[in-house]
Amino acid sequence: MRYRRLGRTDLDVSEIGHGLWGMGGWSGSDDAESMRALQLALDLGCSFFDTAWAYGQGHSDRLLGRLITANPGKRIITASKVPPRNGKWPGSATDTLADTFPRAHVIEMAEKIRGALGVDAIDLLQFHVWDDAWLADASWIDTVAELKAKGIIRWFGLSLNRWEPWNGLKALDSGAVDAVQVIYNIFDQSPEDNLFPKCVEQNVGVIARVPLDEGSLAGTLTKDTTFPAGDWRAGYFGPENLGPTVDRVGKLRPLVPAGMTPAEMALRFVISSPDVSTTIVGMRKEKHVRMNTGASDGTPPAPALLAALRAHRWDRKVRPWSD
Repeated sequence: MRYRRLGRTDLDVSEIGHGLWGMGGWSGSDDAESMRALQLALDLGCSFFDTAWAYGQGHSDRLLGRLITANPGKRIITASKVPPRNGKWPGSATDTLADTFPRAHVIEMAEKIRGALGVDAIDLLQFHVWDDAWLADASWIDTVAELKAKGIIRWFGLSLNRWEPWNGLKALDSGAVDAVQVIYNIFDQSPEDNLFPKCVEQNVGVIARVPLDEGSLAGTLTKDTTFPAGDWRAGYFGPENLGPTVDRVGKLRPLVPAGMTPAEMALRFVISSPDVSTTIVGMRKEKHVRMNTGASDGTPPAPALLAALRAHRWDRKVRPWSD
């Protein structure tokens, strides 16, 4: 496993991070299996674990807390997220900061997350949604400063709305944002346009999420794939999205190098960017941990492969089913 500095922070994060969303809210998750996967990831060098209170109302935070308790003395970097008070995803200019992240709500949630993790300080606390329209109310900056001063958190970040990497650029100018989390993968390359250069300029860490496009880039979906009711993917991969996605993934198959899986190719694409600090991938099974962590070996994709993959950029707009 290789490591990179997360922007201006003092955190050296593994190139492949562990995302816990699937452990807290997706169908088919099993706590015992999840704990085995988390432990194996840690043993194989994964140091960055990303969770959120919304993943099962603290369930994934508590799973990470169990990992921390079971591994005293090992450095486990904790990243979690405060849900918007109004429970609306994505963030919207029709709401206000008072609706989403008022001081009392943020502090209460930060304490709950810290308790679930069982740590003195959360390494990185993020707002789970964002809209730059909320900058009219600067109280969030004071709230973040208070959390840092009290030692509840060490660093602060924003998780940007799906397919809106531009909606956060102004927030970076505040100087209060230490890291951003954004969707970036073979299909979703638009963060390269403006967000990544801004992060480099301001030394803000980049957490690339959804490197496998919610699993599609692993190459296992078909047009007949279904998910149980209540599983978020049932909506995301509904009639409007499943067919076009499967078609686009099919066009990538001829590019997969011999001896490499589609998922590995997708992960290597993401970490080939020097602007990315870490990418978080869901790994509920030990076999996925072994496969995915192996992508961090310092061997970038061949230039010709990278050029070919860039031709598969897919600029999408937010739809009712996408969040």
